[in-house]
Amino acid sequence: MWMNKRKTVATLGLAMLFQVASSAAGDYVDRPEAQLVIDAAVAQGVDRQWAEDVLAAAEKKQSILNAISRPAEKTKPWHEYRKIFVTDKRIAGGVSFAREHAETLASVSLKTGVPKSVLVAIIGVETYYGRISGSYRVVDALTTLAFDYPKRAPFFTQELEHFLVLAYESGKDPLGLKGSYAGAMGYGQFMPSSYRSYARDFDNDGVADIWTNPQDAIYSVANYFKAHGWRQGEPVVVAANAEKADSAIFNGGLKPQFTVGELAEMGVAPLSETDVSYPATPMKLEGEQGPEYWLGLPNFYVITRYNHSAMYALSVWQLSQAIEQALSGA
Repeated sequence: MWMNKRKTVATLGLAMLFQVASSAAGDYVDRPEAQLVIDAAVAQGVDRQWAEDVLAAAEKKQSILNAISRPAEKTKPWHEYRKIFVTDKRIAGGVSFAREHAETLASVSLKTGVPKSVLVAIIGVETYYGRISGSYRVVDALTTLAFDYPKRAPFFTQELEHFLVLAYESGKDPLGLKGSYAGAMGYGQFMPSSYRSYARDFDNDGVADIWTNPQDAIYSVANYFKAHGWRQGEPVVVAANAEKADSAIFNGGLKPQFTVGELAEMGVAPLSETDVSYPATPMKLEGEQGPEYWLGLPNFYVITRYNHSAMYALSVWQLSQAIEQALSGA
């Protein structure tokens, strides 16, 4: 069992420290960049020997590097990507999850303003309602990507630092925590920095347990959305007609730069009544029958803060609507 900062590393004994440090053939701890991560963690109260033992046990995983190089958001068109998440089985699973945790969802939604169906859909897309939360050791994922994936090394280096602090402060076993190939954890797949910023304890047991406690996980996801600006009661996305619009208008990124009214004047018009003052992001996605056009509103942008992909956000929204309809018997 790994000790937290209230229990000194000395109590483990030199033999156990050596055993832990030698349990895997890690090649990271002696790197200068790894020592900088350790220094940053130590500055936040982490024991240096403890941190060095953790990184000494970390292993490089080529499968992680392979996985991050081909995310579905970049390799599949919308009509194929959607089929991964908006399925009869995942809708049925969402209905079951929503019914099982109805009281928690109602309480959290009332407190944060985030719809119950959206909270369920996020957990459904991320981990199939907690069934598939990742099989990689988080420490392996983060060290591999921090030190052997230069493209995003700064991001994962910071996440590794957060992970060391998180594990040390919580008393969690840093070699036992599992997650995705990117180091995301629990029902809602929080990165370590997100856990430290947004994870919340719903049942007041003193621990924000996103790994095994669905109540805490639901509340944590909702808190993330609230902190990123969810607008209670506002719509999320609306289908649009944009066949005659300049294609360049769809290259502006995820953050809204124009209002619905301005985009309508530029040839991207909503197909249903929508407040023209809403900020909106125009999107063109590859559907089975040809291009699909959408306007992502402020709440849509909030969903993309969870995963910076328009296809991800649209899948979450469509799954949430399907779950809501199934629950209502529509």
